[in-house]
Amino acid sequence: MTDFLYFCEKNLVISAEACYNSNRKSARRTCGTNMEGTRGIVDYVVEKRWDGDTVLSVIKKELGISGSVLRHLKFLENGILLNGERVTVRRTVHEGDLLSLATEDEAPQEHLLPVDLPLSIVYEDADVVVPSKPADMPTHPSHNHHEDTVANALAFRYREMGIPFVFRPVNRLDRNTSGLVLIARNRLAAGALSAAMREGRIRKQYLAVLDGVPSSPEGVIETYIRRTAASIIVREVCGEGKGGDRAVTHYRVLAEGDGHALVLASPITGRTHQLRVHFAHLGCPITGDDMYGTPSPMIARHALHAYTLVFPRPSDGEVLSLCAPLPEDMALLVHELFGDDPRLNFSEQGTFA
Repeated sequence: MTDFLYFCEKNLVISAEACYNSNRKSARRTCGTNMEGTRGIVDYVVEKRWDGDTVLSVIKKELGISGSVLRHLKFLENGILLNGERVTVRRTVHEGDLLSLATEDEAPQEHLLPVDLPLSIVYEDADVVVPSKPADMPTHPSHNHHEDTVANALAFRYREMGIPFVFRPVNRLDRNTSGLVLIARNRLAAGALSAAMREGRIRKQYLAVLDGVPSSPEGVIETYIRRTAASIIVREVCGEGKGGDRAVTHYRVLAEGDGHALVLASPITGRTHQLRVHFAHLGCPITGDDMYGTPSPMIARHALHAYTLVFPRPSDGEVLSLCAPLPEDMALLVHELFGDDPRLNFSEQGTFA
């Protein structure tokens, strides 16, 4: 089996044994993130091309700060500083000036209960945190899930550090999908990552075990997906113009065995339940998916894992590639169905250089 191909226009190649950090830099974002106590500051040294322009121009055109974040910064005592002095956005800047923007929240999120829950952290800096979510843990609080979520676990983590925390997920996973979740730790990072998501610069790969084998060893699934008439949760494939959103998934079969397939799937769009709906649409539902397929005696949840995540780090634009190894239940399932092939040992975790 060859190395796994990431099906985006960049053709990022990721091996079965390790992911890597592509170590590319963005020339657009040159600010760094410095921590002062428990409060974050983004510092930007004004470049020659902005000499004589305004703070507003630098904030919006160079740093890409959204209007809502800018309004928030204006009301903070030290939200916008130029060479250590609080200024308005009309102030003129000169080459070499130091523009500082506050990033940390002043108070923790209301109604988010800190709970000491086990949660593996794959990557963390002043702007983002990326946990590897276990199955049977919701991403955020909802009906009947107020104390058992990723948000609760992170609220506890940062309370213990004395850092105010507001939960700002950039992506979400279903309760029984395991793997990587990207979470912004401040408003500026959330704005930057939301823009990166819209521009297709955040990319994800999932490992899934299917009931059945797709007729093509690799391909593109392109449909429209909408809510069913009978449920606010369940989704279905529909025709164009029938109330659905366009959904695109690239996939590749990695192994076959006993009427099942192991696939690497790359969702190009991010519709609710997209991978689960798409593989069911192919006639190969995800193993254990009791909503779009059938329960399985081999695994107590749908066999879907967010394996890799690629995103530009908000502080400097460097592209990070992260991996989360298969959890035990899926690793055992892969072993049972596909044997001991070392190329199916998805055991690496972390940030790889």
